[in-house]
Amino acid sequence: MIELTRLNGSHLSLNCDLIKYADSAPDTVLTLVTGEKLVVLESRAEVMKRVMEYRGLVLRTAWPDADTALSAKSARFAQETAFEAGTNKTAE
Repeated sequence: MIELTRLNGSHLSLNCDLIKYADSAPDTVLTLVTGEKLVVLESRAEVMKRVMEYRGLVLRTAWPDADTALSAKSARFAQETAFEAGTNKTAE
């Protein structure tokens, strides 16, 4: 579960597996698979970051060796992104 803040400042814990959509309009509105909508103070990017951190924690708990695999994948993704950015600058 991830910790979020309602517009009135109260905190809530949300099962992030229930999030269907996250919109910024300009407030962050989360639409759950149940159809319920939640408006939170955190940005859409922050909600996504917290979801990814939580899922990483679940994976590392279930598969202790996953940290090595995830680190390698993150490093490769960073290298590919840097390469693509350099390639796009050269093309301009």
